[in-house]
Amino acid sequence: MMDFSLTKEQEALQQEAREFGIKEILPVVHYFDKHDQMPVYLIRKAHAAGLSNLTIEEKYGGKGFGLMESAIVVEEIAAASPAMGTSIFGNTLGMEPLMMSDNEGAKDHYLPIFVKEPKICSFATSEPMMGSDVAGIRCKATKDGEDYILDGTKYWVTNGGYADYASIFATVDPKMRHKGICAFFVDMHQDGVITGEPIPKMGHKVSNTVAVKFDSYRVPADHVLAEPGKGFILGMRTFSRTRPIIASFATGAARSAMEFAIDYAKKRRAFGKKLEEFQNTQFRIAEMYQKIETMRLLMYKAAWEADSGMDPTVSASLTKFYSTEKAQEVVMSALQLFGGFGYTDMFPIEQILRDIRVLTIYEGTSEVQRIVVGRHAMNAYKPAMPPLDELVNLRADDPKKAAEEGMPEQKVWRCRICGHMHYGDEPPDECPVCRFPSSAFKNVWPKE
Repeated sequence: MMDFSLTKEQEALQQEAREFGIKEILPVVHYFDKHDQMPVYLIRKAHAAGLSNLTIEEKYGGKGFGLMESAIVVEEIAAASPAMGTSIFGNTLGMEPLMMSDNEGAKDHYLPIFVKEPKICSFATSEPMMGSDVAGIRCKATKDGEDYILDGTKYWVTNGGYADYASIFATVDPKMRHKGICAFFVDMHQDGVITGEPIPKMGHKVSNTVAVKFDSYRVPADHVLAEPGKGFILGMRTFSRTRPIIASFATGAARSAMEFAIDYAKKRRAFGKKLEEFQNTQFRIAEMYQKIETMRLLMYKAAWEADSGMDPTVSASLTKFYSTEKAQEVVMSALQLFGGFGYTDMFPIEQILRDIRVLTIYEGTSEVQRIVVGRHAMNAYKPAMPPLDELVNLRADDPKKAAEEGMPEQKVWRCRICGHMHYGDEPPDECPVCRFPSSAFKNVWPKE
């Protein structure tokens, strides 16, 4: 039996995250957005409040929550600021390859540190010349004894300017594409790591994003997360678990835009009455609400699949591109309701719009998600309906009699070209509609 209600523990966690977002993030996010500065102290506060690193297993000292709990918390954080949601959840993204790897020694050493201390962990697959094309990585990993030497530049590294550690994906040979990709857990404070200036962005200004250059950086053998050929798989498995959380960002941000729009509609007057009294406004709000509810259901389904040990790849991609695109529609609709005020810096809608624009781009563009879902639908999905050339339309001489007694016995042939039905023991010499020969007909009734 399906149960769409949250547990008592999940409700308490949701309330804690909501209060943190409203009390700690919302009052300061506008200021730091204007100054293009990440309030790193909020990451430390989130850690102290127990709202980050939620999925670290209990055996490492963590809470052992699932992706569902992460989705619930992130929605509330993102409702206050999707950009801060990115920075706070960035730690989980950075640690995910470590947690999913077979490197038990590294897990035993580092995961308890993340539980006890507000250390920051980044994730890096993207480079200046590649983004969603993960197999196109060019950052070089050269074997040196049991160790590896990293040389190259990673780009779009969230929290990279503040990171203590990072999961880095590189390749032993760019020509090998996905077969050459490997992954490492690196100490960002060691020699050979050079961090660039913050990348100036349209939105997500309170989330630090930089380039990281590796110059003969030595990775010890015990810091290898995936050997060549296994790194690509680890990266894809990571995205399958983190893409539902991007939908959480979108859901939280869209929900806030809707709530602000409702509040504005209840107070703003035009043409002698409040905006909420216009049917157009009610329809607009109803469509926002519908999209947000659908976004959340898809997000929860993907998170549930991951927590249940199922492969969430398709659901993760589906919720990622659906939710991030619908969030833009919701926020644009909210801005339209606000009119000119929505376009100003004095109301929150314009910042929400700037912050969510990246959601259809990072962690795999909407186009990439469509490829994943499209391939599944075309190749792996099992249809319930019969093939078109097996469809049959039975007939009877007396419809009233047939309605009482059922259809009479008959033999039916279907033209596989145009769909014409022929009734008789043998197919016609030629289809009377498309004029293809009798070989175009298929016996579709009675069913064998």
